[in-house]
Amino acid sequence: MNIEMISKPANTAGRIRMAQGETILTEVGAMIAMSPGIRVETSSRTASGGGLMRGLKRMFSGENFFINHFTADVDGQELIIGPALAGDMVLHRLHTGRLIVQGGSWLASGPGIDVDTTWQGMARGLLSGEGLFWVNCRGTGDIVISSFGAIYEVDVQDSYMVDTSHIVAFEDTLEFTMGKASDSWFGSFLGGEGIVCKFRGHGKLYCQSHSPQMFGTALGPLLLPRQG
Repeated sequence: MNIEMISKPANTAGRIRMAQGETILTEVGAMIAMSPGIRVETSSRTASGGGLMRGLKRMFSGENFFINHFTADVDGQELIIGPALAGDMVLHRLHTGRLIVQGGSWLASGPGIDVDTTWQGMARGLLSGEGLFWVNCRGTGDIVISSFGAIYEVDVQDSYMVDTSHIVAFEDTLEFTMGKASDSWFGSFLGGEGIVCKFRGHGKLYCQSHSPQMFGTALGPLLLPRQG
């Protein structure tokens, strides 16, 4: 299987070339186009199986209950996928450990990746603005994640600070705590930064250039009220 990102970075889509028998799992509604020799099945299972509880857990993290399974019945098939929001996509190859993904940013993965939900804690969830649950990807294979705006990758070697609404995904070798952006809380909020996520450790971190929450806040007052 070959996964290629096209039309980067503002309106990225993924082109997946598949040989006979290869399968990829995607978020419901991610398919843009596909060859006729691809079969689609919809279920709640991933690499380690699944069922009602697994699907319900994914919903808590902002993903859908169901997952689409695309399988090539013959060689030379092509599948095009894309996210709901205009933005970027990145291919991450997972060999060991886990990739923790913000809700709504998991788009696709190979059959060897288990897609589950992890609890990040009440305090961190409420303060970070990212929700109480995250998508937990583990296993071996390819993972496609998406963002609002462009994605940039950081190889954290010791520490790194990110605005709470700009986190897309990170390897589980990284830990983060919540804190203030500057030396004082007063200065942090006056500067518009407020609470930030302070990552520590060694691992890969993906951030998005734009914040859906900030975009919604800016756009909301400009929208005309719906006419009855």
